[in-house]
Amino acid sequence: MYGNDFVPAETPGTAAPAPLDAEVEPGLEDFWRIVREDGRIEPRDVMPEDYRASLIRQIAQHAHSEIIGMQPEGAWISRAPSLRRKAILMAKVQDEAGHGLYLYAAAETLGVDRAELLDQLHSGRQKYSSIFNYPTLTWADIGTIGWLVDGAAIVNQVPLCRCSYGPYARAMIRVCKEESFHQRQGFEALHTLTHGSPAQKEMAQDAVNRWWWPSLMMFGPHDSGAAAGQGHTAKSMAWGVKRFSNDDLRQRFVDMTAPQAEALGLTLPDPDLRWNEQRGHYDFGEIDFTELFEVIRGNGPCNAERMAHRRRAHEEGAWVREAALAYAEKQAQKQAGKQAQSPVQQDAERRTPERVA
Repeated sequence: MYGNDFVPAETPGTAAPAPLDAEVEPGLEDFWRIVREDGRIEPRDVMPEDYRASLIRQIAQHAHSEIIGMQPEGAWISRAPSLRRKAILMAKVQDEAGHGLYLYAAAETLGVDRAELLDQLHSGRQKYSSIFNYPTLTWADIGTIGWLVDGAAIVNQVPLCRCSYGPYARAMIRVCKEESFHQRQGFEALHTLTHGSPAQKEMAQDAVNRWWWPSLMMFGPHDSGAAAGQGHTAKSMAWGVKRFSNDDLRQRFVDMTAPQAEALGLTLPDPDLRWNEQRGHYDFGEIDFTELFEVIRGNGPCNAERMAHRRRAHEEGAWVREAALAYAEKQAQKQAGKQAQSPVQQDAERRTPERVA
């Protein structure tokens, strides 16, 4: 999730083969040629309708996650322990808002209206990342979100910079650059806590204990081995949207994070976590996905709170949207009027000083 859409994959790191020319539906020859050549599909290109629908669902879910994800951290802006921390957190939350806007704009290139996507979010017909349905109980949670949650997001999202749909791929380049900043500031905040007082280190360890397993669940359920045929595996890989399996990405995240935890002096809450010399990877414990699916169903600690806040913010911001639309219409009418004028009239208007009411 958070850019992954829980779309399973057949083989880690390799796409399922595109259909043979004889199997291609008439009219889609260029689409499959571009995908096979690792090119980019653009909005005006012909594409399969299920490709378009799948992208709308995935990009919308990603955009919703960025917007909802502002809530758990935004609640700590007024409680940040210093002016420096407050400024950093404000910049981060502002970045998340920008990511949502990039992604809604990318979704709109597929022919869907942003207002429709928001309506589907508010009515529960579209989802957002389950990770944002957990509470931020202490300041250490903010650092842990930056380190673990944004770290998992980076692992998930960097391959999307090479996805087959051009507008999504290009949006993700900037998003990933900013997420890298978020991950570093989270690590630095935890490093400060773990090298502070015993109480501060204990607070950091408590936050990591609570966020570790939900962070692993961000990559979605198993989709390799016996589970490889479930979900939208073959199509997503063949389309070039998904390039690595959930399990492969999760393994990358664990391999990246375990040494960082040692550097921080923190213990990841998994007794089965250990380096496997033969595999060249860390082994880790089995994930209980029951919790993940319960949160997705709306039974997480903060599901109701997050959606109530989002709906309320949307309703209270209606006047801003109405004012922006009215201004845009006024400007369009003004521009249309200018175009209807003769060159002499336009020149006279430019020379006439604007009256101030």
